[in-house]
Amino acid sequence: MSDDSRLPAVGQFTASRFAVVSYLPTYVAVLYLTALLAARTGAGRIDAARALHRLHGLSAAELAVLGVGALLVSVVLHLSQLPLVRLLEGYWPRRAGALTRLAVKCQSRARRRLARHADVPPDPTEAERQRALAAAWQLGRRYPPEPVALLPTALGNALRAGEANAGAAYGADAVPWWPRLYPLLGEQVRAIVDDRRDQLDLACRLSVTAGVTGLVGIPLLIGGGWWLSSVAALLLLAWVAYRGAVSAAVGYAEAMTAAFDLHRFDVLAALRLPLPTDPSAEQRLNRRLSRLWSQGVPLTGVHYVHDPAAPGDDAA
Repeated sequence: MSDDSRLPAVGQFTASRFAVVSYLPTYVAVLYLTALLAARTGAGRIDAARALHRLHGLSAAELAVLGVGALLVSVVLHLSQLPLVRLLEGYWPRRAGALTRLAVKCQSRARRRLARHADVPPDPTEAERQRALAAAWQLGRRYPPEPVALLPTALGNALRAGEANAGAAYGADAVPWWPRLYPLLGEQVRAIVDDRRDQLDLACRLSVTAGVTGLVGIPLLIGGGWWLSSVAALLLLAWVAYRGAVSAAVGYAEAMTAAFDLHRFDVLAALRLPLPTDPSAEQRLNRRLSRLWSQGVPLTGVHYVHDPAAPGDDAA
C-alpha cells in the first residue's frame, strides 16, 4: 500500500451533514471573531458590554450578511474537507520532510511501547492478562501491522490500520474494494458507516476550526487581560477534538470491517462472478480482484454467472 493511498470517503452530500460538519463550527467561529471585533475599544481593551450592545444593535440586513458570509466560508471549507483530513492524517508536503521523519519516530516509539504492554508475562495474573489484552486491542486498531509504513500522526495511523484490517481476512484490499462495496451496503450498515464517517469529519473540522480561530483571535485579544484565556480554551478544544477524531477513526474502521464481513459477497454477485465455496478460494479470488482494481492486472480464467431473472440479462 503506497504512502499516498487512503480509504476514500464514499457517501452522499446531505443538508444535515453540511449543517453539522461544516456550517455550525464555521458560524460559531465567525460569531466569536465578530464579537471580539465588536468588543474592542479605542484603547485596545476588550469590553463585553460593548460587544453585546453593538451585536444587539445589528440590523436584519447586517445579520443576513453575517449568516451568508459564514455560509460561503462553510461551502469553501466543505470542498476542502478531504485535504483537511489528509493533512491531519500526516500527508504533509515534501518540504516538511524533517518534521515528518521526527513525527514518524515518535509514532514508532508509541507503537513499540504499546506492543511491550501487549506482551503477556509468564504466569500472568488475571489483571495482567486483561491489561495485555486491552493493549493488544489498542495496538491492532490504532497502528497498522508491520511492514506497513507508519504515518506521522495518530489519526493517520488509526485510519491506515483500518485500511490494512478491513477485508484483510478475506484477501480483499480495502482501498480499491471500498468504492465498489459501499453502494451495495444494506440500509442499516450504511447508516452506521455514514454516522461514523460524520463523527470523524466533524471532529476533524472542529479541531482545525477551533485551533485556527484561537490563533487568529490572539492579535484581537492583545491587551484584553483575562480574555486571552478564551484562546487557551479554543486550543484545548482543538486538542480534545483531535483526540476525538482518532477515536472516531477507530469506530469508522470497525464499521468498515463489519461491512466487509456482511456484504463482500454482494460485490461478487454484482460482478456476475461465481461465489467461492471455501475461504481459500475466496481469498484467491479477492486478491485477484484487488490486483485488477489497483494495478490493472486482467482477470482471466473465470466464468460469469448470470441470473436469468435479473434485469438486463438474457435468458439462458
